[in-house]
Amino acid sequence: MYTAKDIRNICLLGHGGDGKSALAESMLFLTKGTDRLGKRADGNTVSDFDPEEIKRGYSISTAVLPVEYRKCKINVLDNPGYFDFAGEIAQSLRVVDSGLICLTAKGGIAVGTEKSWDYLESAGMPAMFYISKMDEDHADFFKVLEALQNDYGTGVVPFNFPIMSGEKVLGIVDVMHEKAFKADGSAMDVPADCADQLEEYRHAISEAVAETDEELLEKFLMEEPFTPEELMNGVRTAINTRSLFPVFCGCAMNGLGTLNLLDNLIEFAPNPLEGKPMATEDGEVKLDPNGAPAVFVFKTIIDQYGKNSYFKVISGDATSDLALANFRAGTTEKLGRLFLPKGKKTTETAQIACGDIGVVSKLTSVRTGDTLGTAGKTAPLAPTAYANPCYRMAVYAKVKGQEDKVANGLSKLNEEDCSFNYSTNAETKELVIAGVGDIHLDVICSKLKSKYNVEAELRPAKIAYRETIKKKVEVHGRHKKQSGGHGQFGDVYIRFERQEESEEMIFADETVGGCVPKNFIPSVEKGLRNCVKKGVLAGYPVVFLKAVLYFGSYHAVDSSDMAFQTAASIAYKDGLPGAAPTLLEPISELKVYIPESNMGDIVGDLNKRRGRVMGMNPDPKHRGWSIVEAEVPTGEMSSYAIDLRAMTQGRGSFELNFIRYEEVPQANQPKIIADAKKDEEA
Repeated sequence: MYTAKDIRNICLLGHGGDGKSALAESMLFLTKGTDRLGKRADGNTVSDFDPEEIKRGYSISTAVLPVEYRKCKINVLDNPGYFDFAGEIAQSLRVVDSGLICLTAKGGIAVGTEKSWDYLESAGMPAMFYISKMDEDHADFFKVLEALQNDYGTGVVPFNFPIMSGEKVLGIVDVMHEKAFKADGSAMDVPADCADQLEEYRHAISEAVAETDEELLEKFLMEEPFTPEELMNGVRTAINTRSLFPVFCGCAMNGLGTLNLLDNLIEFAPNPLEGKPMATEDGEVKLDPNGAPAVFVFKTIIDQYGKNSYFKVISGDATSDLALANFRAGTTEKLGRLFLPKGKKTTETAQIACGDIGVVSKLTSVRTGDTLGTAGKTAPLAPTAYANPCYRMAVYAKVKGQEDKVANGLSKLNEEDCSFNYSTNAETKELVIAGVGDIHLDVICSKLKSKYNVEAELRPAKIAYRETIKKKVEVHGRHKKQSGGHGQFGDVYIRFERQEESEEMIFADETVGGCVPKNFIPSVEKGLRNCVKKGVLAGYPVVFLKAVLYFGSYHAVDSSDMAFQTAASIAYKDGLPGAAPTLLEPISELKVYIPESNMGDIVGDLNKRRGRVMGMNPDPKHRGWSIVEAEVPTGEMSSYAIDLRAMTQGRGSFELNFIRYEEVPQANQPKIIADAKKDEEA
């Protein structure tokens, strides 16, 4: 069993296709964690084991890959690069202590690089870079390094760099240890033409170290060399305090730089006891190997054998005989059999140390984000925060009668993926699912079929329009029916008018002299309230309506509750068409977070969506970014998540919240009415 000081928990981040999974495979293969180098093209990587990942050729879910090397255990969490699966990254960041951002030597800084930096910066977590695919044509390590330094500052410093012969990479130079290595890991002499670069990078590292301590700063200014111990400790501190951001390079396919990267991670990446404290619901808590046993569940996977809960031990040690309280559910769970994960494979173990990552199965009450511990001794951690899912679609069963199977399948998938939500819209009667983007929802539908044998299709979600009137009308409603014996008689005069006090219909009684008996007045109101659920234009609920009963008549024998309800409905159906009925649409408040360079495209697009821009302000959290505030019709925003991604190359994000209803422009109403009638006929 590894102890906390011998564990490193590191997440791999970066743009899709920038070499994260390939690097993880290289780490496993070169440390004898696997007997062959997995390749995504062959569908045999350890990290991409889900059938959907193999079919699509990219990562969908975070994989935990333990790399054992030099008596240390590096838990590598390989994260998806596509933005639709950012929820997986949010979960990973709860349990790692540093992040390694992958980018290619040819492609350089991509949108995924920028987002990965933002994730780590927001989490206050150490960041490192790995420049991959050094063997590709036109690969240029130094050009990419310059771009990183321009974007993220002089604290970005190489800890190794390539030895080049033309465009061919012969090996790498380890800056900290002043050694050179070939692709096969064997030692070589540091070439004479690399000496100046080596000295430059060591000086940059020393400068970053000097800023961590006043005594070291004085020593640096006096040009006195640091002792090896001062340098090593100073580098760890500088990385952990985010004043130094190491850059590594290599090629996963031939192993160039992989072992050197692992050497540096072991020496300089923080262990769980040195990492950032974990957030509780009202503060922070550090890991405590000597405390009462406690674990934090950061991920859930459900397969044909049941539920698997991935956890990090945050206090004490986890053992199979432990019974721990689930603070959210108010239950007690016995852990039972414990496992150490490696992709889809697990190895049973009797004990998991503080700071390590494990798996436990069949804990029925446990969900992602739960803390299991001892009452009075464990501070429950804050649940993982996910970005608000803004891409909404209605989900329908392809086969009628399987609607319950779709809902049950979504419920189980939601335990695995908390970054989407779903609910039935009470007005439109649709099951609406909200996710990060179109790929996200497509994967969910594919999993419904593969895991739960139910086919679903996505359609644009219906918009909950409203109807109201703009004119005042007075109308007579009479219901008279004679069919032998007691007949039916109800007679009412009602004034309909617009009001602004309440969406709910306001009913008033202005009758005098008992023309309508008091016991039938509630019947009139009831009849009208049943009617306003369906408007006369397109069948949408009628709002901001006032109905005043001002006259009527009755029959001593034939009048009844039902007769007056029917008379009121006749008045409603006859009167509202003449009261200038109109459609109302939901209006939402929009906040778009974008680079300033995209401002013109965004504003132009909002104008096409009938949006009103209310303000444009600098984003205080991102230099060179702006926040555009606008009010837009909700019905115009169904594809905005996809369109914004296209306009900003995936950089932009937005928040959308309903605020009120407004009248639909007359030119837009006929289509809405026609579509509503088609739906009703269908």
